Amino acid sequence: EADRSCINYTRVKNYINKNTFISSIELYTTNPTIHKYASIIPATEDTAKNDWYQQALQHADISWKSLYSIDTWNHVSQELCLIRRIPVISSKEYAVLIIRISNNYLKNRIQNNALSNTVSVNQDPVFYSTQRNLSGQNLTIPIDYGKTQYLYSGQLTYENKKSIANISTLLPYSSKDRIYITTLDFDALPDINNIILICTSTLLFASALPVLLIIYFTNKFSSRIITLRGEMHKVCSGNYHIIDDFKGEDEISEVYSDLKVMIQSIQQMDARMYEAKIQEEILKNQQQKMEFKMLASQINPHFLYNTLETIRMKALTEGNPEVANVIKLLGKSMHYVLENTGTSSTTLKKELDYISIYLTIQKLRFNDRVNYTLKVEENIDPEDYQILPLLLQPIVENAILHGLEGTEARGQIVIEVKTKGDELLLIDISDNGLGMTREELDNLTSSIRVRNKKSASGIGLYNINQRIKLFYGEAYGMEIKSNPLEGTLVSLTLPLHNLMEE
Repeated sequence: EADRSCINYTRVKNYINKNTFISSIELYTTNPTIHKYASIIPATEDTAKNDWYQQALQHADISWKSLYSIDTWNHVSQELCLIRRIPVISSKEYAVLIIRISNNYLKNRIQNNALSNTVSVNQDPVFYSTQRNLSGQNLTIPIDYGKTQYLYSGQLTYENKKSIANISTLLPYSSKDRIYITTLDFDALPDINNIILICTSTLLFASALPVLLIIYFTNKFSSRIITLRGEMHKVCSGNYHIIDDFKGEDEISEVYSDLKVMIQSIQQMDARMYEAKIQEEILKNQQQKMEFKMLASQINPHFLYNTLETIRMKALTEGNPEVANVIKLLGKSMHYVLENTGTSSTTLKKELDYISIYLTIQKLRFNDRVNYTLKVEENIDPEDYQILPLLLQPIVENAILHGLEGTEARGQIVIEVKTKGDELLLIDISDNGLGMTREELDNLTSSIRVRNKKSASGIGLYNINQRIKLFYGEAYGMEIKSNPLEGTLVSLTLPLHNLMEE
C-alpha cells in the first residue's frame, strides 16, 4: 500500500519540472515500510554516518552543503544542497530533505567567459566553477571564515598567477551557513598595470610640463630683471647711456620705458641746474664788480660826509637853505647805499625812505616834471618786513629817464605796496609817461630774462630780476606792463612769509 502511494505521488516530480533551478529533491526516511522510489530514499546505516545527515537531525535550521552527485552518465560533480529535517506525522521520527540546486542553472546565471567564477559553501569543496578542474576541490584562496560577512577586493595570487579578485558572501535565509562567491580576473591586472603606467606617465608629464615652463619663463624673466637691474645700476653711477632696445610688452618693459623717461627728466634737470649755476656765477661776478665799484667809492667815507656837511653849512651861512637841504638829502642817500653794500636784507621802511629821498632830489632837479606818490596798505607795517636792498631805485630811475622823458609837466610816479593773500607781497611802480609799443615791451621783457649788454636799462632790470629769483626762488620776480601813451607798470612779486621778522 505504501509503495503504491509513493508511485502515485507525482507532486515532487511536477515541482522539479516547474522549477528549473532544482536538479533533484531527495527525502531520506527511516520508515522500514517505504522502499526506495524516485525522490524517496530509505536512510541506510551508511547514510546515517554522513555529517550532513547527523547535523540535519540535530538542528531544526536549514543548512547548506556541497555534496557529490552522479548523473545518468556516471559523471561525478558537486552540487549546492539545501538540507533540512522534516517531522514525520504521528511519530517522533524525522525525515531529512535534500534539495539540490542545478549547476546548469548556476552556469546560466553567473558564467562569464572572461572571468573565473567559483562558488563554495562554508569550507566545503567548490560546488560550481567556470574552471571544471576546480569543481570538487577545496578552495585555496585565503578567506576569513570567522567573519559573518567576508568581503575582499584587490590583487590576489592564485596558482602562481596574479589576478584581480573579488570575494563576496551570501547569507542564506534562516541559516548560519555562508556561501562564498569568488571572481578572479587574470587579464585585468596587465590592463590595470598599463592604465597605471599610462596615468603615471601622464601625471609625470603633466607635472613636468608646468615645471619646465616655469623654469623657462623664470629664466627668461630673471634674465630681463638682471638686465634691468644692470641698466639701473649704470644710471645710479651717473652713466645715462643705456640700451635702447628692451624686448617685451609686459610690466618690466613699462618699467624700463619709465626708466628712460626718468633719465631724460634727470638730464633735462641737470641741464637746467647747470644753466642756473652759470647764471648764478654770472650774477655773482656782476655783484662783485658792483661791490668793487662801490668799495672804490667808499674811500674815506667820513671825509666825504664831512666835506658834504661843510658845504651844507657854507650854504646855510650864505643864506641858501635849498642847496643845504639837497646836500643833506644826498648825504642820507649815500649813507644808505654805503650801509647796505654787501648786505642781503634791509627793512621795507628803510628802502621806502631811501626811495623817497631819491625822488625828492629828482623833483628838485626836474621840478614839476617829476611828482611821486607812496602808498602802503593799511595792514602793512614797513618795520615788520624785510626786503633785498636797492631793489626799487633802478626801477624808479628808469621810470624818470625813459618813462617821463619828453614830458614838460605833471609827470607822476606811484609806488604802491600791498599784499596778495597770506603769502605774497606786491610792490607796483607805475608812471604816466610815454609807455611802450608791443615790440619795445617784448624786447624789454626778453632782456630781463636773458641779459642784453646793448640795453643799459635792461641790464639794471635784469640784475634786479635775477637777484629776486636767486634769493627767493623761481616763483618770484618782475613783471612789466605798458601801452603807448598810457605809461608803464613794473610789478615785483616777493614772498610774504619769508619777509616777516621773527
